[in-house]
Amino acid sequence: MTVERATLPGGYSISRLLMGGWQLAGGHGSVTAAAAHAQMQAYADAGITTFDCADIYTGVEELIGGFKRLRAAPAVQVHTKCVPDREALGRLRRVDIERLIDRSLARLGVTQLDLVQFHWWDYAMPGCVAAAQWLDELRQAGKIRLVGVTNFDTPQLAALLAAGISVATHQVQYSVLDQRPAAGMTDLCATHGVQLLCYGALAGGFLAEKYLGQPAPVEPLENRSLVKYRLIIEEFGGWDMFQNMLQVLRRIAAKHQSTISAVAIRHVLDQPQVAGVIVGARNAQHLPATLAAMRLRLDAADRTEIAAGQAAASGPGGDTYTLERMPRGPHAAIMRYNINATS
Repeated sequence: MTVERATLPGGYSISRLLMGGWQLAGGHGSVTAAAAHAQMQAYADAGITTFDCADIYTGVEELIGGFKRLRAAPAVQVHTKCVPDREALGRLRRVDIERLIDRSLARLGVTQLDLVQFHWWDYAMPGCVAAAQWLDELRQAGKIRLVGVTNFDTPQLAALLAAGISVATHQVQYSVLDQRPAAGMTDLCATHGVQLLCYGALAGGFLAEKYLGQPAPVEPLENRSLVKYRLIIEEFGGWDMFQNMLQVLRRIAAKHQSTISAVAIRHVLDQPQVAGVIVGARNAQHLPATLAAMRLRLDAADRTEIAAGQAAASGPGGDTYTLERMPRGPHAAIMRYNINATS
């Protein structure tokens, strides 16, 4: 099966399914380097050649760097992030940003980073635009091929674009449960040629047959992904509303002889400005179900049925990532803000 590809600025080609690295970091159980490398090889061999990670995903840049050194083919593209600690915001210097980039270069064992996605925890702290400009200067100097952002809201992304920063991509949460990027973000990105890279399309694994018709899971949940996306389910309208959406997805999947997960991924891939969907790489046993999205084509009736299920939901509302930025809110409570210095 051929995995679709998308082209970013400068002719840079990525697979439209990306292997996500968050679940290889802390909070999801231990994983050996050998096991992680085997999973990466399985994804790459299947055509998912673009890997997503971050400087704050503990140990993941090193794992991918080790994989790149050990495996000659197929060639992979690696997207990382630049996430300064929240306690450092407001006093960052250019040298601090360059230090973070140099560390990612060293961890990954490369001379140029394919894509660096910039995040800023607190818009009340000054320096966001300046830090993004420093990243863009490092792009111009050759240390970075492309600069993107992650989890910006619409006004703040507009501010970066107005400052003349070359933003190629924006990584956002997007799923049948979370439509926040459609509330203005996609229009802004379309105007400026910014493409979306989307995580959360499977809601941490909740969008699957195993949860259909089942009672809500009880705490403690198995990992941080489930904690995060259980909150999104509550914003969507609770477990019963979520079950209604699972039933919709199951009917569509049965019609196409596919799976709930494949329908959920295909739905996001089909949204405006979406270049790719990031899927977790905790276990390669889910790879066949993920690849099934490449065979699937949703029709107008499918899209109408999904839209009806979404219209009945109560949320989540607002701009991209605003819920997660609410002080003392449940979404913010699971964040780790100051781990870059030690990750």
